[in-house]
Parts: sequence; C-alpha cells; structure tokens
Amino acid sequence: MESIANPGGRITDIGAIAKIAQKAGIPLIVDNTLATPYLCTPIAHGANIVVHSLTKFMGGHGNSMGGALVDGGNFDWSKSGKFPLLCEPNESYHGMRMYETFGGIAFAIACRVLGLRDLGPAIAPMNAFLILTGMETLGLRMQRHCDNALKVAEWLSKHKQVAWVQYAGLPEDKHHALQMKYAPRGAGAVFTFGLKGGLEAGIKLVSSVKMISHLANVGDTRTLIIHPASTTHSQLSKDQLIKAGAGPDVVRLSIGIEDVEDIIADLEQALA
Repeated sequence: MESIANPGGRITDIGAIAKIAQKAGIPLIVDNTLATPYLCTPIAHGANIVVHSLTKFMGGHGNSMGGALVDGGNFDWSKSGKFPLLCEPNESYHGMRMYETFGGIAFAIACRVLGLRDLGPAIAPMNAFLILTGMETLGLRMQRHCDNALKVAEWLSKHKQVAWVQYAGLPEDKHHALQMKYAPRGAGAVFTFGLKGGLEAGIKLVSSVKMISHLANVGDTRTLIIHPASTTHSQLSKDQLIKAGAGPDVVRLSIGIEDVEDIIADLEQALA
C-alpha cells in the first residue's frame, strides 16, 4: 500500500490495514514515497517494511534515480511457513537459515546478499551522492512543499473553472482526519483537481503553463503538472481512466518550493 497515494494524494489508514495483515500472518509493505519520513513513519503504525523511490522527494531535484528499502525488523518470518527463502536452508550460503541467523533484519539482509547479488540493482555512485546531498534539505523542502500545496489547493477550490479538488490537507476533504492522524505536518505536495471543461480543457491547461513544467515525474523542487488522460494513461478507455483516478477532467499537480504566488499566477494565466 501507499501511505499517501499517487495521483490523488489520498491518505491510507495504515493502522487498520496493519491489523488485517497481522491477522493474515503477512508483512505489511508501505510505499512512503509521497510522504517521506518527514511526514509519515509507517513502522510506528504497524508496517513491517517501507520502500521509497529516492528519485522523488527524498533526492528532491529530479536529477537522479534510486530506491530504498527499510526493514522494520518487526515481523516473524518463521511463524507461518510461508517464507522458505528466509527460513529454510539456503544452498548458496552453505545451508544458512537467514531468519535464524539474522533475526528481525533477515529480509533486508536477504535483499542485499541474494537480490543484489543475483539481479545487480546497485545505485550509481553519482546518483547516491546527489540523493544524499538532496536529503540534507528534506525537512525544509517538505514543509515548503506542503505549505505551498495547501495554498494552491485552497485557491483552486474557489476557481470558477475548477469542478473539484482532492487534497487531504483541506479540512473538507474526506481524508483530512486520516491526514491529521498519520501526517500531521502536512498532506504532501501531490494532488489532483478536475476541470469543468473536461479533456480539451486539460490539454489546453498543460499546454499553456509557462513556469510550471509539463512532466510525468513528482517530487521536484519545481512545480510539475500533467493531464494523465491525454498522456500517461491515454491508452485506457474512458471507464478505465475513471477507475484509475485519471478521468478526462483530472489534472495532477506536484507542487514545488517556488514562491507560491508565482505558482498561482502561472495557473491563473493558464486557466484563462
């Protein structure tokens, strides 16, 4: 599951899903990319493993690719018999049982000594350097992202050409209570809104922005915009678009750290 879901910024009830996973004897893996540890710490709410696309907010500058896997060390891999890779003798390590040897961090160890060895997904050194440098300003950036996003969402919600705004930071949003529980510092920077003009209006809007970048990524210092129905999701039918949260009227924003008045001014002229 995602802590804050892409593209709509919906907040997931981590604790409720953790209880279901615990009852079923399976680990809960949470993608915390849109929240980052600054906004949400899923392990504190019952998650077992957390993953991040470091390409997004963690690195923060849209200049490098990477990923991270965090093992909470709080799952008993031996209890159910469902995880032989971690609990049964491993021939490539002289019969070692990973969980017996490493305990709670067995999953993280196996990812490194088995996954990395066999598949080779090692991050490039320059990417590692850029991501680590970006992470030094994570707290500063995420707070600015959230503050800006809330102001932009509030402005859009009052605009005559906007049919709806889905942003958990708005008090009237149905996910606001969950946001206050799991991400009280802010609801993140990614959200969607709908244009009354539908598909054609969405295409026109993303073609008319000047400062904002028309880009499929999220998590840059720069504000990014995309109209999924005409770009990333254009292969889907109308019904499939709606089910995917990418209906003809949907526009997704990833709000950056520019002066918020500049962001709003660009949206205003593009909507005009």
